[in-house]
Amino acid sequence: MQQAGILGWGYHLPSRVLTNRELEQMVETSDEWIRTRTGIRERRIAAAAEATSDLASAAAKVALAQAELVPTDIDLIIVATVTPDMAFPATACLVQANIGATRAAAFDLSAACSGFIYGIALAKSMIETGAIRNCLLIGAETLSRITDYEDRSTCVLFGDGAGALVLGPSKKHVLLAVEVGADGTGGHVLQQPAGGSRRPASVETLAARQHFVKMDGQEVFRFAISKVPEATLHLLSKTGLCVQDIAWFVPHQANQRIIDSVARRLGLSAEQIIINLQHYGNVSNASIPIALAEAAISGSFQAGQNILLAGFGGGLTWGAGLVQW
Repeated sequence: MQQAGILGWGYHLPSRVLTNRELEQMVETSDEWIRTRTGIRERRIAAAAEATSDLASAAAKVALAQAELVPTDIDLIIVATVTPDMAFPATACLVQANIGATRAAAFDLSAACSGFIYGIALAKSMIETGAIRNCLLIGAETLSRITDYEDRSTCVLFGDGAGALVLGPSKKHVLLAVEVGADGTGGHVLQQPAGGSRRPASVETLAARQHFVKMDGQEVFRFAISKVPEATLHLLSKTGLCVQDIAWFVPHQANQRIIDSVARRLGLSAEQIIINLQHYGNVSNASIPIALAEAAISGSFQAGQNILLAGFGGGLTWGAGLVQW
């Protein structure tokens, strides 16, 4: 069976920067409060004319160029997102049209902030079985469109952006293993209550601000610091590796305190962690591929090093993956 690996990487961010100081003028908060509790200093915000498919398409073009492939080399496009351009057609189909990937099947994947890891798991299996050759996997979000800027507990967290990987048969940057899971009983902890078939848009749902993200931060924290280490250790057991074999940790960039707690529980040092949330905030599905692409472009990774990817999100969902660079 052929191995699946990473052929190319790229990312794209909106030009607009929203700082903590600006948020001080919008809600009752402070730069110090935000930094000490989240680690975030600023985040990117999409322009009025920018949608998720625009950010995703820009990141995809960078990843394709880095992989030295053309759009017609792609067999499948997966866009992991919780902020699609619209309910349908899929954002992935819009990306397909934007970049000219005329041979590619395309669909969106919804698993909240774990979606990008879920996408890796799916693409890996399809490549290794020969069902497809090359997959364009994109994590893209315009979370500013579903962020309530009157809710100080959530509006400080989220930003916009996109990251992309080109995956295909490879003996370099190999996808060693992936672990994904879910606990639907925790769905109420992190959700966008209205806009679907349960609560269609109405005057009442708009007045109640139910089309914005709602989150129980303490429950998300407890879930993340427990489930991510557990999933990581189970993943390592399947590969015969141990924590000491991990060179780098690329976590979902949700909150500095969560990342620090997970790292401590795993016995990983601060020097091993790739962090960019101070600049971009929580970009949901885009956070891991953006951080991974930035580190790859900077030359942080060396051949043969094992890189841990791990995410968690609404659902509740989680996922972890190992890449051997």
